Amino acid sequence: MKPRFAIVTAALAAALFASSHEASSHERSCRSSDPVDTIKEMSDAIYACWKPPPGTAGMSLTLRFSLRRNGTLIGKPRATYSDLGTDARLGRAFVASILRALDDALPLPFSDSMGGAIAGRMLAPRFTAALEGSS
Repeated sequence: MKPRFAIVTAALAAALFASSHEASSHERSCRSSDPVDTIKEMSDAIYACWKPPPGTAGMSLTLRFSLRRNGTLIGKPRATYSDLGTDARLGRAFVASILRALDDALPLPFSDSMGGAIAGRMLAPRFTAALEGSS
């Protein structure tokens, strides 16, 4: 892989994942076997499995992790940012919902080209529960 392509791919992944993603309906269903061929499809596949618990509106967590070319996790995800409010029980439930979404979504069915492009790259998706009444 050309170094410039790798840098552009990593930058695009970081830019797309770094922006907040609010829980909403998705065209892709959780555990879909449709091949993942783009960064957007990859994020949609993960977010489709996420169901924020009631009462966690406005909470946010950014995880950092890498995936193998076969769509499995490399190591353990690491939290790099969190805004979990003041209720410890709800905060734990929010974090658990995100880790459960990763467990449910992985392994991702990467296409050969996507698997090669994303393998080992650091990803940093932010999970933010939508505020009640917002669209």
